[in-house]
Amino acid sequence: MSEILTIDRAPPTALVTLNRPEKQNALSIEMFDALDAAFDVLDRETDIRGVVLTGNSKVFSTGGDLKQALEVNTILQTKFWLDRFAGTNARIEGLTKPVVAAIHGFCLTGGLELALCCDIRIAATNAQFGVTSSRIGTVAGAGATQRLARLIGPEWTKHLLFSGDFIDAGTALRIGLVSEVVEPDAVVPAARARIEAYAQRAPLSVYYAKLAVNNGLQMDLQSALAYERQLTTGLFATADKKEGMAAFLEKRKPQFKGE
Repeated sequence: MSEILTIDRAPPTALVTLNRPEKQNALSIEMFDALDAAFDVLDRETDIRGVVLTGNSKVFSTGGDLKQALEVNTILQTKFWLDRFAGTNARIEGLTKPVVAAIHGFCLTGGLELALCCDIRIAATNAQFGVTSSRIGTVAGAGATQRLARLIGPEWTKHLLFSGDFIDAGTALRIGLVSEVVEPDAVVPAARARIEAYAQRAPLSVYYAKLAVNNGLQMDLQSALAYERQLTTGLFATADKKEGMAAFLEKRKPQFKGE
């Protein structure tokens, strides 16, 4: 892939690693390009059933590339930067397969916004989370004010945005920002284990469940329930549904093909 991003395939999992340790995995336009390309490729690979996104043992990502950020001085430049970041976030969030963030060390501002696009977040005991925009006179503009509020509620979101302070992994677990906290050397294995478990299930069922949750959160309850029924109805015509029912009745392991 790119030198600033690596992909290690071990089906059913692909491990995508941010690889700018000298820049604390700062997010640049080049990083967005590499992430888009990686997720485009992995979405098409049928033997890959899920993706783990990680950084290194000291940092997930501290956010936007400072050198590029200093070159953003106009409204149009800011809009370009934020739109570009938002596009990459949407690409990750829209992957047809589960994405699990394996987080070590600092996961700050843009790094946190990147992690929020993943379906599941698993943190190391040394992980720290925060949104530092208020320290430099800005507001996080790539999803933190919206995705974070939908995940942990408005009060904790406002505290993080107002204060610019960090929270540790234990607090992140308690408020629902992450689903699991493990020792640092167990983070990636734990994330891989999640993908391996999900890979035992019907791919379309997993994808449709992801759609139902992600899109349903943008709707009123009755519209979301109707959308849920629409997705479920569509699954009843699939080969995997027939295989799943047959395997259950025959007391055997199903052989799902994503069809």
